[in-house]
Amino acid sequence: MNSEVKILLILVLIANVACVKNEKSNIQAKTLKPNIIYILADDLGYGDLSCTGQGKFSTPNIDKLAKEGMFFTQHYSGSTVCAPSRSTLMTGLHTGHTPIRGNKEINPEGQWPLSANTKILPELLKEKGYATGVFGKWGLGYPGSDGDPLNKGFDRFYGYNCQRLGHSYYPYHLWSNDEKIILEGNAGYKREQYAPILIHDQALEFIEKNKSNPFFLYYPSIIPHAELLAPADYMKKHLGKYEPEKSFKGTDSGEMYKLGPYQSQENGHAAFAAMINLLDDQVGEIVDTIEALGLAENTIIIFTSDNGPHLEAGADPDYFDSNSIYRGYKRDLYEGGIRVPMIVSWKNTITSGSKSNHISAFWDVLPTVCDIIKIESPKHIDGISFLPELLGDEQTSHGHLYWEFTEQGGKQAVRLGDWKGIRLNMTNNKGSKIELYNLKSDIEENNDVAHKFPEIIEKISNIMKEEHEYCKEFSFEFEKGL
Repeated sequence: MNSEVKILLILVLIANVACVKNEKSNIQAKTLKPNIIYILADDLGYGDLSCTGQGKFSTPNIDKLAKEGMFFTQHYSGSTVCAPSRSTLMTGLHTGHTPIRGNKEINPEGQWPLSANTKILPELLKEKGYATGVFGKWGLGYPGSDGDPLNKGFDRFYGYNCQRLGHSYYPYHLWSNDEKIILEGNAGYKREQYAPILIHDQALEFIEKNKSNPFFLYYPSIIPHAELLAPADYMKKHLGKYEPEKSFKGTDSGEMYKLGPYQSQENGHAAFAAMINLLDDQVGEIVDTIEALGLAENTIIIFTSDNGPHLEAGADPDYFDSNSIYRGYKRDLYEGGIRVPMIVSWKNTITSGSKSNHISAFWDVLPTVCDIIKIESPKHIDGISFLPELLGDEQTSHGHLYWEFTEQGGKQAVRLGDWKGIRLNMTNNKGSKIELYNLKSDIEENNDVAHKFPEIIEKISNIMKEEHEYCKEFSFEFEKGL
């Protein structure tokens, strides 16, 4: 055998060994418990990403996540405001069943708590050996309550317990587990410590600390919530680019300063764009950290928003087309209030650049995660796993989706195939009529065709009656309209 043949055989052998090793590595990556990162933006509209049509500013890191994963075009938030939306995410139950259905305040700090006997997603993961951390805004139980994150399956918590105090980007304090961390740089009227940056740094530290074991990172950012404030270096990049500007006169002194009301902002458009610029950079840093640690093939990253764009504190969603082509805003059950972008990335498992028209909602996340880590979902939940959709397998569809909202006179909505039914002002108008829209032909929900399809109205009416379960703490006057 001559030397050239020997060299050729050696090269072939090396290639075969490398191929086997790579194949084995890929199999191991897919059989290990994958890390799960769930990034939840706050009040980000469907149109606030450049990959969904935002033309006034760009979101390159979130766009890249979409290019490397799957974008869900018909994904819905759990509710049209913060706390109930997050409750559906954690419990797998829609707002007719989930225990938290409104933003009910507890003084001096926090919201109505999840109960001790309500098992939620991090508890299930912790039982299977996951390290669990939440970094950002909680809102599902005041400090020390049964709903405190440390009592609901999280090993690590850093951020805001209270949604109302989360209105301030330069708060007087944050929570590190059960310790109140006083931010001296924000004492009095000072604005030196921007909370989203402090929280982000802790999230990155959690990833680094848990790189050798499976982890669940829940990242409920407060960006771009109502207060329009961004660090000076980000504001500098955006000032003067979004004329005519919109100003807002807020609360800049007094007893309630930083305790709920929003601060003033002369350049609201620039501040909004700057905040999303920061959020996009933070998403990029999370992805870069995962890649640098060699965890990309065994990490699922989900990005979405808790509801549609808001109209508070001088925000101007119409200027930015934040709700895209959809009607409505935060607190509406029209598409603009509840349809949100969802991106799922899982390197070498999910087809890059894929899009899904599968109709899904927040309450599907819990059973999907259970499916991924091969455990049984809790009984009597409303969600279904969308893991088959991620893997390109046959996907089960929802018979319908249901929402209810106790504020603004009481509201209900049902998605039934291409049909969307909405009831408004239920408290003051018992038996209020159902509006009906065909989303296939009228995605903007402009043409109420209820009078043409009485049989569809009857089906939706029956769903609305069947899916609502009485909840003492959150029903209020809502029951009168049923």
